[in-house]
Amino acid sequence: MLIARTPVRISFAGGGTDFPGYYEKYGGAVLSTSIDKYVYTILTERDDRQTQIISSDLKALESCEQIEKMELQGTDLEIPFAVLKHLRCNVGVNLFMASEVPPGTGLGSSAAICVNVLKTLRVCLELEDQNLQLAEEAFHIARDVLRWPVGKQDEYGVAIGGLKELRFEAGGVRVEPLRLSPEILGDLEQNLLLFFTGSSRDSSEILRGQDRSVQQREETVLDALDELKGLVPRMRGALLGGDLEKFGSLLHDGWTTKKRVSQKISNSRIDQIYEAALQCGALGGKITGAGGGGFLLLYCEQDRQPAVRAKLREFGLKEMRFHFDQGGSRVVYNDPFFDSNGRGGMQWAFSRDLEGLRRVVGSS
Repeated sequence: MLIARTPVRISFAGGGTDFPGYYEKYGGAVLSTSIDKYVYTILTERDDRQTQIISSDLKALESCEQIEKMELQGTDLEIPFAVLKHLRCNVGVNLFMASEVPPGTGLGSSAAICVNVLKTLRVCLELEDQNLQLAEEAFHIARDVLRWPVGKQDEYGVAIGGLKELRFEAGGVRVEPLRLSPEILGDLEQNLLLFFTGSSRDSSEILRGQDRSVQQREETVLDALDELKGLVPRMRGALLGGDLEKFGSLLHDGWTTKKRVSQKISNSRIDQIYEAALQCGALGGKITGAGGGGFLLLYCEQDRQPAVRAKLREFGLKEMRFHFDQGGSRVVYNDPFFDSNGRGGMQWAFSRDLEGLRRVVGSS
């Protein structure tokens, strides 16, 4: 049995400049951190050639024997099957996937799933599994295999982990960790709040529109992306200098700028909630990910947090407490005793409605 986990991420500034259409011409930059909410993959080997995948979050189950013949597009489990097909993995395995955050909430969970399945299978197949390589490989699968309108920040953010600046250029990606004092890092963590707006969304329409605007060189969008990129070194400087109040105000500047990229990034409800948070003492914030729903990130000093929490409860928002993650994608359990290699192997069988899970344990 092999268990791997990969964190999700929150992005502070620069989102949108990680798209190839932008950074290959102008260079991109993103400031982000991974947090201690994870996606998990559990792998066990089978004693046959069948591959079986189950997602507890999507309540989906698929199995097959010939991965290369699987149709990927539009299926609930297109990510793990795309990884299997990419690796030409035709070994018999069970893959069980679960996440601590809902899908489609702007925390990079799709990238985390792809990176995590890659990590799991590469370790199982005894292939190289360096996290920088996993990030680039996961981006290739999302952008070129599944043809999603995505940038690179999610894959690098979750694979490597930690608080960092990511620099995107035509020739590659540069990762620059931010090494803050424990006191500043602790204060930053305690002053950040995450609230679920109650809606998940498919961000592909927003991202396709942004990508199209960049390709067509729309001046309004390009100017906004230039400003978002310019916020990254200013935020980095504020953090390194311990000026968290300035960081909070820059977060607000980034949100107002981000809304100029697309009219679909926010809506009247999100704007109302955000303004209420500011009136209660939050210094800045943003919707995580591409926008339109998901989680609302706020920077708020601790003495103002009770008022912000009370006000957002009136809107029906639930808070998700979190801490920063420093480890990135990793294997947390790997014990070959539980493989189906003749030393007490196992085989899972799942019913189609995902009820009445039946596990048959056998030996050779």
